[in-house]
Amino acid sequence: MQDSIRYFETASTISSTKCRNSEVLLQSGTSDVLLCILKRDILLQTFKKMTILHLSDTHNLHRQLIDLPDADIIVHSGDFTMTGTEQEAIDFLNWFCDLPYRHKIFIAGNHDECLYGATLSGLDKNCHYLCYSSVCIEGINFYGMPMFVGDAINGKDKRFIQAIPIDTDVLITHQPPHGILDYDGDYHYGSEELWQKIKSVKPKLHLFGHIHTNYGTVEHEDITFSNASMMDARHLSHKERKNVFKLTL
Repeated sequence: MQDSIRYFETASTISSTKCRNSEVLLQSGTSDVLLCILKRDILLQTFKKMTILHLSDTHNLHRQLIDLPDADIIVHSGDFTMTGTEQEAIDFLNWFCDLPYRHKIFIAGNHDECLYGATLSGLDKNCHYLCYSSVCIEGINFYGMPMFVGDAINGKDKRFIQAIPIDTDVLITHQPPHGILDYDGDYHYGSEELWQKIKSVKPKLHLFGHIHTNYGTVEHEDITFSNASMMDARHLSHKERKNVFKLTL
């Protein structure tokens, strides 16, 4: 299954992420501006390149993933379980936390129902569960939004979409945006509200899954989109799937 891996090599422009509020700093004094520039320069010297490994829709087959490529950050965009039981989720978390990556990020998909309303504790400090929340890693802002059936039924998902922060560099959702790697049969399953919000936020990278038949990557309006679903419509793994590319942030 390692051939199904989504793999990103990113060169990060820290100046655009660490000093986005430079206009506020300018109003507060020259010393603050110089401090921000100094912090930016230090980061640029110590952090030149970030690699991101993207997985999605592994559906309990995560332990079949061997010889994963090197990366700084591994991201799983949901559906790591099949039936959404706690036992399935715990098995995934034990595997995920033991992976030899400096940082690990995951969100829940519609199959991972045991996490709906749940609070996770005891995760390693370098392992981040993003549930309508964000984490900044070495100057890069990651925001994660899960996909729960309950939120879709009561309409909360649309409100959560509007709450995606404007300073998001890497957006992680389970559902794709409408019209982008979301086609299955005769229907686009992506969210129109999500697509409109993405056009406003303009993240450099959007990672998702959900639609097994539309695995791939595409660049549109200076945004790189990745559907990393590792299963087909019959939940069979596709070892021949593989895509390695470079992304500049």
